[in-house]
Amino acid sequence: MSAPSPSAPRPSQTTNVIYWISTTLVALLMLQGGISELMHTEGSNQVMRSLGYPVYLNTILGVAKLFGVAAILLPVPRTLREWAYAGFTFDISGAIASFVAVGQVNWLLLIPIFSLALVLTSYLTWRRRTAGATVVLAHSSPAHDSVAASA
Repeated sequence: MSAPSPSAPRPSQTTNVIYWISTTLVALLMLQGGISELMHTEGSNQVMRSLGYPVYLNTILGVAKLFGVAAILLPVPRTLREWAYAGFTFDISGAIASFVAVGQVNWLLLIPIFSLALVLTSYLTWRRRTAGATVVLAHSSPAHDSVAASA
């Protein structure tokens, strides 16, 4: 891996702030939801029953959310992080569709809509932040890397 070139684009301060705020909120939201689902709280079980899903789905979703939180906060391979964002998007989109399908369309539907906006903001700003690093890596050659590593 080569050192970043001076011409590589760097994320702006605003991008970094938006990324960390949205990512922290997503992580807290998913952490709270995942723990609640794993503990089978009455609230999480009631939501599953009202949507017509089996309560054991809480365990599956809870575990997935905790792994997803780890994947967006820890240094993991890019693909794993993208899967976490995709999983959060599917989870929240499925919640929105489920609430609409059973006729629970009220102001509470704004919560998953806001959550989806947070996930998309976190993902898009993460992509913007890592775009410069991808450009640097894409332009490095194996021969250059081995020379740099031996120096």
